[in-house]
Amino acid sequence: MNQMQRFAGRVLFVLCSFFAGAGAAWAWPDKPIEIVVGFVPGGGTDITARTLAVFLEKELGSAVVVVNKPGASGAIALASVARAKPDGYTLAMTNMPGLLTLPIERDAGFVPTDFTYLANLVSDPSAFSVSMESPYKTLGQLLAAIQANPGKISVSSSGVGTDDHLLMVFFEKETGTKLNHIPFPGAAPQRNAVIGGHTEIGAMNVGEAMPYNGIKVRILAQAGETRSALAPNVPTFKEQGVNIVMSSERGLVGPKGLPADVQAKLDQALARIAANPEFRKKIESQFTALDYLPGLLWQERLRKADTELRALWARNRWAD
Repeated sequence: MNQMQRFAGRVLFVLCSFFAGAGAAWAWPDKPIEIVVGFVPGGGTDITARTLAVFLEKELGSAVVVVNKPGASGAIALASVARAKPDGYTLAMTNMPGLLTLPIERDAGFVPTDFTYLANLVSDPSAFSVSMESPYKTLGQLLAAIQANPGKISVSSSGVGTDDHLLMVFFEKETGTKLNHIPFPGAAPQRNAVIGGHTEIGAMNVGEAMPYNGIKVRILAQAGETRSALAPNVPTFKEQGVNIVMSSERGLVGPKGLPADVQAKLDQALARIAANPEFRKKIESQFTALDYLPGLLWQERLRKADTELRALWARNRWAD
């Protein structure tokens, strides 16, 4: 083989390698995608992720699997995704405010800048619920009992720094009371604790409590700015004299540094899913409101929320 033939062979090898690489990128995804959830199955974040997975599979033409990694109020899952290879095959369903509050209050293993923000999808108001066997029929009756028994009435949450926990913190601050906080690794076990009478109050989202409302639990108040159209008979805290607004916002992120073409495919898929009437109907059937916000707009909202939460932390260290 002469020098010219060897040179031509090298050029051909480089060109083949280039087009093979380009073809691989273009073919994404060519294996299952994981959506990591930081709580046990059965809670609102998990259900939202599993609903999204079905539609994302159809959009991308590849299997989408939900992987539960509970612990540390969702921090274990988010930290694992922050460290994952940024190839689009490992994503996370986030839960706000935990996405921001966890790194504020402790070394959570991640910071908000560790992620590529794809889209926020839903919003689910926080709420106080009790067992149907509970003597408390209204928030006023519950408040009277809490005032008469400081530190003795138990309230469950899905972990320190979650919207459930902050709802309790804000309630204590607004009413000058003290509750007995009992964290769980997700909404399903905390709901079971309320139903079984092991905790007296469940600080769960409307979407997590509504399927059981009037049957196994009684929702006394929800923390939306106004009553949810999906739960119109559930009064707000504000209506009942307690000025609290709090909800769980759930969105999808990937590790920082996702390839531009992969991010574009995900962005487009999520926009189509959010506009899909079937997806909207499914989300509403879970008593959860669609709150789609594309990545850049979502990041802007999160930056504002981060400033507010850091100011709140400076005044009231809720993890203490």
